[in-house]
Amino acid sequence: MDPKNGYCPDTRTFKSLRPSVPLPLLTEPLSIVQYTLSFLNSPTTGINVNATTFLVDATTGHRLSYVDFLRQTQNLASSIQTRFPSLSQNDVAFVLSPTSIHVPVVYFALLSLGVVVSPANPLSSISELTHMVQLCKPLIAFATSSTVGKLPSSLIPLGTILLDSPEFLSMIQISVSNPISYPIIRQSDSAAILYSSGTTGKVKGVELTHRNLIALMASLYHNKYSDIVDEGEKAEQEVSFMTLPLFHVFGFFMLIRLASMGETMVMMDRFDFEKMLAAVEKYSVTYMPVSPPLVVAMAKSDLALKYDLSSLKLLACGGAPLGKEVAERFKSRFPNVEILQGYGLTETTGGATGMSSPEESDRYGSAGRLGVNVEAKIVDPESGETLPPGQRGELWLRAPTIMKGYVGDKQATSATLDPEGWLKTGDLCYFDEDGFLYVVDRLKELIKYKAYQVPPAELEHLLQSIPDVADAAVIPYPDEEAGEIPMAYIVRRPGSTISESQIIDVIAKQVSPYKKIRRVAFINAIPKSPAGKILRRELVNHATNGASARL
Repeated sequence: MDPKNGYCPDTRTFKSLRPSVPLPLLTEPLSIVQYTLSFLNSPTTGINVNATTFLVDATTGHRLSYVDFLRQTQNLASSIQTRFPSLSQNDVAFVLSPTSIHVPVVYFALLSLGVVVSPANPLSSISELTHMVQLCKPLIAFATSSTVGKLPSSLIPLGTILLDSPEFLSMIQISVSNPISYPIIRQSDSAAILYSSGTTGKVKGVELTHRNLIALMASLYHNKYSDIVDEGEKAEQEVSFMTLPLFHVFGFFMLIRLASMGETMVMMDRFDFEKMLAAVEKYSVTYMPVSPPLVVAMAKSDLALKYDLSSLKLLACGGAPLGKEVAERFKSRFPNVEILQGYGLTETTGGATGMSSPEESDRYGSAGRLGVNVEAKIVDPESGETLPPGQRGELWLRAPTIMKGYVGDKQATSATLDPEGWLKTGDLCYFDEDGFLYVVDRLKELIKYKAYQVPPAELEHLLQSIPDVADAAVIPYPDEEAGEIPMAYIVRRPGSTISESQIIDVIAKQVSPYKKIRRVAFINAIPKSPAGKILRRELVNHATNGASARL
């Protein structure tokens, strides 16, 4: 194995350069909640559960200490067992709620009972939610008075509990006299069904096990505490602002990570950029998991200069590639804030590669190195040949964090997971000579201009570096002669009058002739998924259907 990049020419695979982290024996019964609490209660984490705040609702100012969170979780678990005796281990609970201080309590209570948690985006349409419910087949649902109307109630046998109802408040606040009968949970049992973003097709339900989450938490915990464990010190108390929705894999695992490390999490029910800035100042936030559009906003918006963000030390950026120009612009504005980029999929429990030091964070445009216990291959999509460093192909991954499969879709599972456990990501990538991963684009989103392949993400990064451009997206536009041409959707910065010809000229000077943008449209906002991924299908529909198409 090459010690610089982890590539083994004999097996034609890349191995992680990170020290391996031991995992519990697979035969040992263990839930992700038990594993999380073992970290929380360890001397290394070293928090006082009575005094340390776990959750803060920035909208209402409501706080929940660790001891209150654990008490509410136990109360809810006990109430669920008492009220719904037919709800048992491995049954599914559907969760449809905006971010709130109650959602983590629901997740942990259900997971501790061996019930599979399946959260969804509350902005989903009725037809999308019906599709998700048909996939995961829940026995019970948790929602709010604003979201319950979209649920297909006839498909949820035990009905729906409203998180903003007196009934729910009594379930978390009043101890039930019956002791909780916690089941024996195997690590191979399903813990969650999360939904893929559906940017290139219908949403799929990704089935993750307790083992998947345990493996990810082991690597994250070790990454933070590897130095401190040796010195017997306690970690500094971190305050995180959760910009991510808790139904998305990034938000889901970050919630568990924060709980395992005894950190404080500030949240708000609906994301608002200026309110987020105010919360960073008010609560002295040190750390934020973010998606690239937020980094773009912080790098370009004048609002970010109106608040005291001096407490902020680190952004963990994932969900989509972050361009070099945006990262450099952010760094010039906030020189004391590190951006550690990472790459993962819902299918990999959200983790796969990442950066772990300031030296690694200087590799702008990279998604970091392979995470703990992760293997990779770069495979030529046409020939199936495995490729060495520096060559582009589809990224395949194998790790203890790889999903069980797509629930209710054996065909999609077998198309994505090969018999040896390799996950075909669908992303066009390459590793450089030092083992850093670069994500070029989604294979399915490459624009086919004549015989050439044009990655939209490359052009988007260039467009976002233009001072007059607030945001941008590039899509394939049908063309009789070329097959497809690159078309840009542009959000101008306030007051800008930059024109189509100016944008075309700026990009033409920076790219090969076949990559030129040949058509431009101006738009108020780029449609995106909760993780910040551009919803290109909506833009393609808009472009090809004319002005009648709604965005």
